[in-house]
Amino acid sequence: MRHASRLLASPSTLGTSSGLRPAPLALLPPIPLYRRLLRAHRKSLAQDMRVLGDEYVRREFRAHRNVENPLHIVGFLKEWQMYAQQVEGDSWLGDRLDKEKIDKMSDQQLGQLYELMQAIQKKGHEDPEGET
Repeated sequence: MRHASRLLASPSTLGTSSGLRPAPLALLPPIPLYRRLLRAHRKSLAQDMRVLGDEYVRREFRAHRNVENPLHIVGFLKEWQMYAQQVEGDSWLGDRLDKEKIDKMSDQQLGQLYELMQAIQKKGHEDPEGET
């Protein structure tokens, strides 16, 4: 009887740009992603930050409802899905935006980011320290 050598499974780098990163997850459709974001806010954020986050998500999804450019749609869904993963994993706490992302933003997006920063700072000044 001849002994056949067995082929064992080994990690593959197919579908990755480098052998170090896993393949990206499939993008969620807009409505399930929207629901996931609101659920992540409900589970992971304090009440005041949840209200601010939920309102921002609602405005952004409503503003992008009629976008027809596939590149914009994919970019929009990709960024919101990455945000949802960060919020669910608490890896966003104390994190800073990448300079590359800021450089790619339009003037309108930078204005929105500035308004969001001001709203967060205003919330921080309204709440006395020590209260949650």
